[in-house]
Order: sequence, then C-alpha cells, then structure tokens
Amino acid sequence: MGSVSLKLGDGTARFKRSTLCSSAVNILMLFSVLATNLFALHAFTYSPKHHTITPFHHKNITLISQHVSLIIKQIDSSQKKLARIENQLLGYQTLNVSRPNLANELKLFLQHHQLPLGKDSRTGITEMVASVGHSCEKSAGLLSQYMTYKVSGPCPDDWSLAQKLILRGCEPLPRRRCFAKTVSKVGLSTWSGLGCKNINCLNKKPNGFAFDRQKYVKTTSKNDFLIDDVLAMGNNGIRIGFDIGTGSKTGTFAALMAEKNVTIITNTLNVDALDSDFIAARGVFPLFLSLDHRFPFYDNVFDLVHVTSGLDVGTKPEKLEFLMFDADRILRVGGLFWLDNIHCGDDEKKRTLTRLIEKFGYKKLKWVVGQKMDGAVGSGKHELDLSAVLQKPVRI
Repeated sequence: MGSVSLKLGDGTARFKRSTLCSSAVNILMLFSVLATNLFALHAFTYSPKHHTITPFHHKNITLISQHVSLIIKQIDSSQKKLARIENQLLGYQTLNVSRPNLANELKLFLQHHQLPLGKDSRTGITEMVASVGHSCEKSAGLLSQYMTYKVSGPCPDDWSLAQKLILRGCEPLPRRRCFAKTVSKVGLSTWSGLGCKNINCLNKKPNGFAFDRQKYVKTTSKNDFLIDDVLAMGNNGIRIGFDIGTGSKTGTFAALMAEKNVTIITNTLNVDALDSDFIAARGVFPLFLSLDHRFPFYDNVFDLVHVTSGLDVGTKPEKLEFLMFDADRILRVGGLFWLDNIHCGDDEKKRTLTRLIEKFGYKKLKWVVGQKMDGAVGSGKHELDLSAVLQKPVRI
C-alpha cells in the first residue's frame, strides 16, 4: 500500500489506493476478534456433566479465566499494532476530525473525495486526500483557529498565526474559502501586529532593514563577491535562481539580479516586518516558506542557488545535510552554488561545514574564509565566515 502525490497549483493532492496487503490486514483483525469471542463464549458457557464443584475445579476455572483475560489483552495489543502497521502502509496520517471544537471548515477540507469516474486505471487511485503537514496534529487548536472564518467573507488578519503554524512544522497549511486582506496602497501603516511603522524604526533593529544596494556591486571585505564576477563564472548561462535565507530581507539581491536579466525567487518569512510585501513591491518573487520545508521545485531546474543563512553550523548536522541535499537537488548540473558569508564561528565548525560540502564533489571556483569581530560587546573574539562559489558536477 502506498500513496501517490500530484502537484496541483500551489498545493499537493495525495491519493490513497487499496491493495491486497490492506485486505489481508483487515481479514486478520476480523479473525482475531471472532476467535476471541468464540473462545470466551465457550469458556464461560461450558457446563460440566457433574455439577459438584470441587476446589480443584474451582482452581481450574480461575486459571482459565486468567488465561482468557491475558489472551484478550494480547489480542487487543495486537490489534493496535496492526492498526499502526496499516497506517504506515497507507502512507497517510490525518488529523483526528472527531476531536471536539475543531472548526467545521477544517473538517470539510480534510474530507476524502471520491474520483468522479471511479478508480483510475493507470494509477489505481480511488480518492483524493487533502494535503496538510503532519505536524499540524500537534497544533490542532491553532489550526482550528486559523480555519475559523466566515465563508466567502474577508479572511481574518492573522498572518502571524499562519507563520506561527509554519514555524511549528504545520505546512502546507490548508486552503481557505475567504478573501485575503487587500490594501489600496503599499505602506507600513497597513501592517498589523508590528511595532514599527517606518523604515527608520526598522533600521534601529539589531539586524537592520537597509536597502543595501552596494553589497553586490562594491566589495567591503574579501568575503563579499560581486554579481558580475559570479555571473561570469557561470559563462553567462545563469537565467533563473533561488535565494535562500534572510540575508536579503528586502529582496535587494533579487532586484539587482533582475537588472542583469536573471530571475530570482526569494525564500522569506516575516521577521519584524512583512518582508514578502517589500520584496513583491520591488517586482520580484517572494516565496513564503520555512527552511524546514522541502523546496517545492522539480529537480535540476535552477542555474543558481544563493545561500545567505540556514547553513549555520550551530544546527544539528543531520538537519544541515537535509537542507544541503535539497538545495543540491534543485540545482542543475553545471549550476552555481553561491555561499554568501556563511557564519562558521570557529575552525572546528568550519571544518564540519567543509567536510559536508566536499561530499557533493563540487568544483571550487572561489573559496574565501574571512575573520570578523564577534558581535558581542567587549568579547574581543574573532569569528569565521565562509564565502564560496561552487559548481555542481555530473554524477553517474
């Protein structure tokens, strides 16, 4: 038994199909229940020919009762294990829609829909199942709140709630039947749930929010690479790219690349400001997605992957590997993997990241490790940053 995924627009439809394995599991469970009932009926209704009950007979009946209770417990445990196995074979875990206080819209969205023409002869699928992140089960209360709205009315102003669910692993979020909030003009005054309403306020934040157009056209350190230099390394074959991380919160990198006739999709979340609004206002494409989500692109489609964060070695090695392998998946052969001022911290963490990168067999077109002062006041420590341009090899 398994599941089949089909991309439909910006969502994913999953289909469930029945197989011989599923039927066998159901038959085994039914047989277990029938056998238990018949054995219990025989044990408790059997009447001996001699009605005289001796202590020995009483002891035997007690032992039989104990054995029956033990068998029933074992069968109950087996049935639970079989149910878990069946769920694993199905390849689909859904939210428990029977729980109280769950929004009706969420229940409706999660309903299975039979295919209008019955079983598909090519794939064997019989019904369409809604796609919702498996971690949504852990945030069912918040998800139900997100799905509480007036159908065909305006959507609640709850972008922060949606982002909270995404950061908890609840993605993709379910679709909604309401109209998203619209504004007559672009401006900070339209933002909700944020303290800052102007650029000066945002620039006072620790990470700043400046439109730094000079970073990629003028070097300030040896770790800063110029756009023209990197494009030249790609032999003028760079057409589309993907920008990962928070290093370009206003889409500056994508906007500068657009001037070079290169289309960049920028991964973003809202941190201190509605970054997606800023990026879209500059005529470039924001992708509202956490770095824990599998990138929703086909294999080998991008000429360039630009990374400014997310590869920080402070995270778990396995988590870092998952991200690297997914970035490698969407990058075409001969494409460029641009690491832009990746924070390493110290020599040991730099070696850890270097060993991971070397697993992929990239050709190092440019590799620079630079030092900078630790941001902590009075620490006096130097930290290491890595910048590199790597080329994806042909793998057989």
